[in-house]
Amino acid sequence: FHAFGYLGAICDKDPEVLAQFKEKYPDMPCVLKYEQLLNGDEYRVDGIAVATPAVNHYELTKKAILAGKHVFVEKPLALKESEGLELVELAEHNRKTLMVGHILQYHSAILKLKELTDSGELGKIQYIYSNRLNIGKIRSEENILWSFAPHDISVMLMLLDEFPSSVISCGGNYVQQHVADVTMTTLEFPSGVKGHIFVSWLHPFKEQKLVVVGDRKMAVFDDVSDEKLFLYPHCIEWHCRRPVAVKANPEIVPVQDVEPLRAECQHFVDCISNDHQPRTDGLEGLRVLKVLNGCEASLRAGGVIVNLNSGSSLAKQDYHFKDIEPHAPHSEHKHGSPNSYFVHGSSYIDKNVAIGEGTKIWHFSHILENTKIGEYCNIGQNVVIGPDVSIGARCKIQNNVSVYKGVTLEDEVFCGPSMVFTNVYNPRSAIRRMDEMRSTLVKRGASIGANATIVCGVTIGRYAFVGAGAVVLKDVPDYALVVGNPGKQKGWMCECGVRLNGKLACGECGSRYRYQNGETDAIIPLESEAEPARQSAE
Repeated sequence: FHAFGYLGAICDKDPEVLAQFKEKYPDMPCVLKYEQLLNGDEYRVDGIAVATPAVNHYELTKKAILAGKHVFVEKPLALKESEGLELVELAEHNRKTLMVGHILQYHSAILKLKELTDSGELGKIQYIYSNRLNIGKIRSEENILWSFAPHDISVMLMLLDEFPSSVISCGGNYVQQHVADVTMTTLEFPSGVKGHIFVSWLHPFKEQKLVVVGDRKMAVFDDVSDEKLFLYPHCIEWHCRRPVAVKANPEIVPVQDVEPLRAECQHFVDCISNDHQPRTDGLEGLRVLKVLNGCEASLRAGGVIVNLNSGSSLAKQDYHFKDIEPHAPHSEHKHGSPNSYFVHGSSYIDKNVAIGEGTKIWHFSHILENTKIGEYCNIGQNVVIGPDVSIGARCKIQNNVSVYKGVTLEDEVFCGPSMVFTNVYNPRSAIRRMDEMRSTLVKRGASIGANATIVCGVTIGRYAFVGAGAVVLKDVPDYALVVGNPGKQKGWMCECGVRLNGKLACGECGSRYRYQNGETDAIIPLESEAEPARQSAE
């Protein structure tokens, strides 16, 4: 930036580091406090480049955007997807450039490689692998996965124009007990392509290679070599029904000699000046962050498959549900999980389970495969859910409840302690009747009291209330109050959980209801008459 004439000031909280900068750039203001750049009139900077440990990226970037600055933040964008999405939305709302430092996307050899893959020169892409190895700076604030792998993930997503469906990552902690020094990661894409990433800072020599294997040709990007890009016309031919490798001499692919860092910095300035979207914008950084979080989840769980469930692409609107899913029990999946949900260490999560942001799963619970749990749910102790169950957002499932296959809970359903769902009407231990299951649907806002039993094949209506100990044998209408054994309707309930009076009005919140179509077996709310209803009830 200084060489371009764009540098306005330098900030570092370490006085010794700042003194070194002052000596190298004597004409530049050097400040210790970040806020001086954001709030002061002395330093009129338009953009800020954040090059700090990753744990600080979110906070520093957010402050800069809120102060009206454009931001170029080194990889990764943040450590949590929720934080990354917040930064993307903040930049969009404030009409500020947000760019992430995935430098390889500004390397002329990688850009040429993208041309080769898009043009079909390599044929059908079969797999990609990368090695990013060195004996170098060993960090304690982040592991090798977060330090090295973002570059390779970013390039693979760019070359394939596709988002992986699952990841597997394993590695070893050799120098520091809780920091991985070596990791090996596999990305599986919906098209069938696989990507392999090997990163290490405990390697005897520096190696930075990316190999793209197609069914017609193979390309090698070697960032350590003087010549950066090679094309191998190797192919596989079939003779006597057996595959035979046919080798050919490599050719050097000429590329422009442009320093990637220089191109990246110039791109940031151009985007600010011309109001353009960066090549590696916040959303691109968010995609890489989602993959990194999946890799970290797999690494912590000992190399299990983690499904990303995002199809072939990923847009900002796809981030309403965080669905990274460990494929095995994970006793290590505790407070430090890479997602913004909580699973107690005594609980088990099977494969293909999607858990929404803010959800909490407490002691000794088991979530079986192919189950989806929405955002901000509270799952109590000794709860079993699944397999193949869908739970909506903001549900509360109290202790000792089993939500079996065939049961669906919509949003904001309350299941009291030890209440029971069934899914087979006439079970026998000696006779398998799973193909005779009857589905149960509990609609939005309904409450089921403690020790109640819901016999399968019924629908519990919206905001209905099933009393404690009731046995439900038939459908429950919206807003109905059902008690007893067998369950019988004894009145109507307001959405706020208070019983309605004889005029179908709520004395608590003032909401008022009327019979639907003149019948007395169904009611609907009169939301516009809530205030008169309150006065009448009082």
